[in-house]
Amino acid sequence: MDSADVDRFEAGRARLASLAYRLLGSAADAEDAVQDTFLRWQAADRDRIEVPEAWLTKVVTNLCLDRLRSAQARHERAAGAWLPEPLLAGDPMLGPADTVEQRASVSLAVLTLMERLSPVERAAYVLREAFSYGHAEIARILDITESASQQHVHRARRRVAAERRGGGEVDPASARRVVEEFLAAAVSGRTERLVALLTNDVTAVSDGAGLARRLLRYTSRERVAVFVRAGFKPTPAKRRLAGGSPAFHIAPVNGSPAVLAVLDDRVVGAVVCEVGDGRVAFLCGIAAADRLARLNETWRRHAPDSPVIDTW
Repeated sequence: MDSADVDRFEAGRARLASLAYRLLGSAADAEDAVQDTFLRWQAADRDRIEVPEAWLTKVVTNLCLDRLRSAQARHERAAGAWLPEPLLAGDPMLGPADTVEQRASVSLAVLTLMERLSPVERAAYVLREAFSYGHAEIARILDITESASQQHVHRARRRVAAERRGGGEVDPASARRVVEEFLAAAVSGRTERLVALLTNDVTAVSDGAGLARRLLRYTSRERVAVFVRAGFKPTPAKRRLAGGSPAFHIAPVNGSPAVLAVLDDRVVGAVVCEVGDGRVAFLCGIAAADRLARLNETWRRHAPDSPVIDTW
């Protein structure tokens, strides 16, 4: 392989990685899929590849589909302990964010909902919504008919829209103010105020401080408020578990404001909040170290704002 072939691949690496991340919900798995795509590119008869971008897109998409269909992946995801991996703003793996559809396709709520789609529905939805491929192109990538592509995208849109909480996009500054108030209520123990800051159809999921074997899930305002208050209430046991007394920052994660617990320049927990109609509609709490690994890599290169709460 000459340098021009390597450069041609590297020019599209970020796009391939952002596609793989949306399909798999895991940055580590996405990186593996992109590396496997490079190996296929290295071994291919490149002189016979007329459109390298289309060829690479097809390869990485189908490698991701193979992963989603594998027995190991089905077992892990069916076990009820899977969550998408959060990414801090500025991570190139988040990919295109010019349209509402592109931004929504990488939200933790949508990545979680896409688990309920079949692998082919998920791929068709991502290729259409996040990368604006036409149905003829999607059909060639997935080896299906154009009609099947249209049907897969239609079903995926309908299922995601039916189950997604909140209503449309929110101004980032307004969303941050809601989350600041939410954090203040959670830490101070004002449960009634917490309830008022949650939508009627709020959903919360959590990995239970990284300790739960299955995801914790709550769906009523009162139960979510009690869960949040219990999680943010400072105790000596929680400080021992965290390794000290973290500060709390608010930073954008997957396009939504997130409360980040930071100790010694390391994020030890994240609560991503999606806001709709001036209230929190979806929460995702993550503290498992392996799920926060890439976010921490980005955080160490990031110049964070001052903490909202200096010490817990």
